[in-house]
Amino acid sequence: MKRLVVFLFTASTITTFLSSCSKFLDVKPKGYTIPQFYEDYAKLMNSQDLIRVSAAYPNYLTDDVQVGEPNDVIKQASYTGLSDYKKNLYGFAHNGVFVPGTSDPLWEGAYSHIYTYNIIVNNIMNVPDASELEKKQLKAEALFGRAFEYLTLVNAYSKQYNAATAGSDYGVPVILTEDINAPYKRNTVAEVYDRIKADLEAAVQDLPTKSKNVFHPTKSVGYSFLSRMYLYMGKYPEALSNAKSALAINSNLIDYTLYRTIKGVTFGRVCLISDTAQRFPDANLSSESVWVRFANGSSSSVNAEVYVSNDLLSVFGKDLPADAVDQRRNLFFCNGEATFGVKTVYFPGRSLYAPYIDFNLGLSTAEIMLIAAECEARVGSKDEALKLVNALRDKRIKNNQALTAATNEDALKLVLDERRREFCLIATYRLVDLKRLNTDPRFAKTITHTQGANSTTLPANDNRYILPVPPKVLEFSSGIPQYER
Repeated sequence: MKRLVVFLFTASTITTFLSSCSKFLDVKPKGYTIPQFYEDYAKLMNSQDLIRVSAAYPNYLTDDVQVGEPNDVIKQASYTGLSDYKKNLYGFAHNGVFVPGTSDPLWEGAYSHIYTYNIIVNNIMNVPDASELEKKQLKAEALFGRAFEYLTLVNAYSKQYNAATAGSDYGVPVILTEDINAPYKRNTVAEVYDRIKADLEAAVQDLPTKSKNVFHPTKSVGYSFLSRMYLYMGKYPEALSNAKSALAINSNLIDYTLYRTIKGVTFGRVCLISDTAQRFPDANLSSESVWVRFANGSSSSVNAEVYVSNDLLSVFGKDLPADAVDQRRNLFFCNGEATFGVKTVYFPGRSLYAPYIDFNLGLSTAEIMLIAAECEARVGSKDEALKLVNALRDKRIKNNQALTAATNEDALKLVLDERRREFCLIATYRLVDLKRLNTDPRFAKTITHTQGANSTTLPANDNRYILPVPPKVLEFSSGIPQYER
């Protein structure tokens, strides 16, 4: 078997990091260094690299995005300036997305983190200078982080989970060793989910009840993670049960109606009405945050890079009272004009996505509320579903009025629209939702993208919703099975 190319990079990265630690083994088996003391592993777990996850570029596949003109007035949004892989995604290319020689920041970032987690999982229990409790807790954190990365990977690079076919559908390689020379294979979707559940079950046993900050998981964070995992699997009773348990611990929400925007800045353009020096809180300072992960560099944000599609704008206009203002649109979009410096740029009739906020890509109260609401609408009470949605909308919409629904299906439609508004253009939320909802004829849709006079379409359940294995990996393992595009 050939080897995952990303490990060739991450091994040197970890070795470089560990060489800065005061104590580590001099022996470097097979190209990597194993740390020796607890402090070394703790430094690995506290690495800034680990809290930067995911990527926003898959949004170019979705119905939320409209690319700019060839030489747009917003330079970042100019179609001619977009990377080839973004053009390929937006144009629903049948072949590869990334051209040979380029990197996939989602795949490589996730496997880089998994490599680090594997070092901790496989070696922390052998250190001589920490208590059994300390070692078990650090291992549990690493297991939790590894499970999180695999849930992201399997939902980006594989078919949507289907119990009937998960045992044969291509998943992603499950790597459990830090040995860069170990063989690997492309595991099935079922095998990946089995590993996620096994890691999480093992982690929850030893995670602490309290953590020093929101970057470290606790036992209660396991409920939030399970609610997301079971939602993606279509196991709605299990997702609902875990979401309820999570919300019983934290149901805090930020009140968006207290905020406004100011001109002339990027980060900090959303601030308190009462004090413009107080910017909208980043994820680590947000009362909504359950477990925090930030975006991973420029590839994980589309700030001022895309316009909002008419399809998404129509969803923002639905179920909105005449005198109400949805602050998610008001604060995070620039409608018709933008001032990021001294000059105002105009783009009449279009809305530019430009929140310039470090949103939480980990786990948050808002997500858990919407998971609970969706599952209530599917397998529980429509009234309970709307109670959750209305609680969220009260903190997002000025002059909000409570939504009502005659049936569970009506309530479900309202919840799904709310979920789209809440998570538009963030991480892989919309891509995953499109894939899982396309399996239901009630919600399946064909996406149309336009660029100038050209238009392309992507039917529901098309394999082009599945991100292809990056060419760098295929260069070292041309025989790895692929989904036909």
